[in-house]
Amino acid sequence: MEFSTGFGWTRLPVLAAAFILGSVLTVSAQIIPPFSPPAAASDEAETETAEAPDVNDPDVLKGIDVDKLDWSQLAVDAGTGIDPIAAKKRAQAAAKDGLDWSSNANANGSSAVTVKQSVFSFWDTRIGADMTVTSEPRTMSELLAQKATNGGNLPQSSGSAWATATAPGAGVIWDKTAVEARVDPGSEHSKLGASLTKSVPLSGDTSLTLQNGYSVNQQGTSAVPGIGGHITRNYETDQTAKVTLTDTGTSVTAGQTLSTTDDKWLRKVGAEQKLFDNVTVSGSVGETSQGAINKSVTAGFKKSW
Repeated sequence: MEFSTGFGWTRLPVLAAAFILGSVLTVSAQIIPPFSPPAAASDEAETETAEAPDVNDPDVLKGIDVDKLDWSQLAVDAGTGIDPIAAKKRAQAAAKDGLDWSSNANANGSSAVTVKQSVFSFWDTRIGADMTVTSEPRTMSELLAQKATNGGNLPQSSGSAWATATAPGAGVIWDKTAVEARVDPGSEHSKLGASLTKSVPLSGDTSLTLQNGYSVNQQGTSAVPGIGGHITRNYETDQTAKVTLTDTGTSVTAGQTLSTTDDKWLRKVGAEQKLFDNVTVSGSVGETSQGAINKSVTAGFKKSW
């Protein structure tokens, strides 16, 4: 009995070769070809045919008020290496504590720094310090420049602490009481003063302000070998009357001062005129302890923001 297939043994090599070729093509299709950078021309083509953002993509700024973003984080000084995060934390801590800092540059290279803080709002009680901060010269030219500006000596840092309070008056006797205390450890000087103010309205837009001031100035001297230190005190009182004309922006002041270092009252009169917004001109004539007359005329500009 004879059995045979429709293909025959002679076709078996052909079928095997076809099977092997198909397997190779299948495996090649599953292998990811290596990445090769496209040519410049293809870059432009891909840029032009880049897929546009989908309107259904999530909005990363959803729920964020752009106007309230802290853009100061981008203001980083690469030259100084200032850390904006640390600076922001210091500013937040200062604002939390109620500290108010201000600084102004002086002509001699130092800086006038003032810091103050409100302690008690009912009586407007504040404490603070006024400091003169000098910078260390970094080069020989800066050293010579600072000495030339300060008469051959380097400027020294100094400072004084102060406290002020404004309290109500005593009925119809006076309207306001102001107290001030200041201590300067560097120069061993201290001052304690108080003033009583009474305002009396006159006819129209004219008002009269009366003020009495009292102060004690204490000056100490450091002890040196063979000579002990001592303290001197000077008591001073002043009386001032000021008439203000609101319509014209004019004010006239008359006053007198008496201290333990002088043997008589020293009188002084002055006037101030407002020219236009924030600009004023003032002049005064006053007596001195030596008997000469002190005259002065000043112009000022004051702007607050």
